[in-house]
Amino acid sequence: QVTLVESGGGLVQAGGSLSLSCTASGSMFRINAMGWYRRAPGKQRELVATMTSGTSANYADSVKGRFTISRDNARNTVYLQMNSLKPEDTAVYYCNAKYYSGGYYNENWGQGTQVTVSS
Repeated sequence: QVTLVESGGGLVQAGGSLSLSCTASGSMFRINAMGWYRRAPGKQRELVATMTSGTSANYADSVKGRFTISRDNARNTVYLQMNSLKPEDTAVYYCNAKYYSGGYYNENWGQGTQVTVSS
């Protein structure tokens, strides 16, 4: 079992910046992809950005040019730098990891961290 621990988030004014980080820990696992999703009040969870073990990144259209995802594969950590934040970015942000362990492909989620952007 892989555990994901998130940090970062908080309250910021529109136009400001925040950063998130998420570290995966456990035993005998190999990360395939890590990324971020978010759930705004009254909405379904949606993809924000994901990155494979290489450098291939995928972003939601709504965050392209403002958010940057990066990974430290040696530390099993994924980061999300969020710039030019808008009130509509307000949501609970969840870290996600897809990984191999014991010959099986698994997926796990972090506990979520609140990001609030005031207008």
